[in-house]
Amino acid sequence: MADTQRLCRLNLAVHGLSGDIREANTYYDDPFRLVGRFDFVMANPPFNQSEVDRARLVNEAGKVDARFPFGLPSVNNANYLWIGLFYAALNATGRAGFVMANSASDAGGSEREMRRKLIETGAVDCVVATSPNMFFTVTLPVTLWFLDKAKAKGPRADQVLFVDARPIFEQATRAHRVFTPAQIEFLGNIVRLWRGEREEEGAGSAGLMAKAFGSGGYADAPGLCKAASRAQIAAQDWSLNPGRYVGVAPGARVDDADFKVKLEKMQEELEALNVEAARLQEVIAANVAELLEA
Repeated sequence: MADTQRLCRLNLAVHGLSGDIREANTYYDDPFRLVGRFDFVMANPPFNQSEVDRARLVNEAGKVDARFPFGLPSVNNANYLWIGLFYAALNATGRAGFVMANSASDAGGSEREMRRKLIETGAVDCVVATSPNMFFTVTLPVTLWFLDKAKAKGPRADQVLFVDARPIFEQATRAHRVFTPAQIEFLGNIVRLWRGEREEEGAGSAGLMAKAFGSGGYADAPGLCKAASRAQIAAQDWSLNPGRYVGVAPGARVDDADFKVKLEKMQEELEALNVEAARLQEVIAANVAELLEA
């Protein structure tokens, strides 16, 4: 953490900014009392972290820290701790955008219950599935989650926009994909249409928009986007996986790339399960040893 602290200070200095940077552990420490203070949150948290000490997330009375408004997951995985932290940090009109492991969209058990609570706040605005190889150090596909607390009091409170952006990318190198400026604008314009806002045109997305929506306003487009109601999401076991709602474009078929995406998602889920299995194995071994020594 000391290295991260120094890098943060260096980054501020390079950009001519000042700031109060302190060394702390996000799970356990809240030196700035940040609940409800942010207009915007942007984050790329570490995925599927284990070994978080749950006992340090509750006070002496057994009450969960206010930074985790949806409770604590029963599994040894910190994905939903991060999601709770981001939501809790927002003020009444705050917005958040963060990268999340695909497995979090469909996670079951206590994580499904936490996801249900989040969805029922009305703050889940948009969820975007991306293709693999969008990061230099991670090959797996990820999901982009967007929260908007003000949405809960508007006409879209009961809806979540799902976008399947897996086919949308440019192959920069053999092992790396990127979004072009036009593609970024196109994805943003899908959300703007859904919100009833004016489209942006400066990056050249007009052709993509015309192909997807014609000259009209927002409409669900199979294989691309779907605005799902809370009832529809509940019927899907509170899943936030865009693939469950968007479907397949007419005439499209599952190609090798889609198969690879699904296989990589299964691999990611298996890795998370292996981490949990290893933890449980240690607990069981310790309990057996304790019984034998008794």
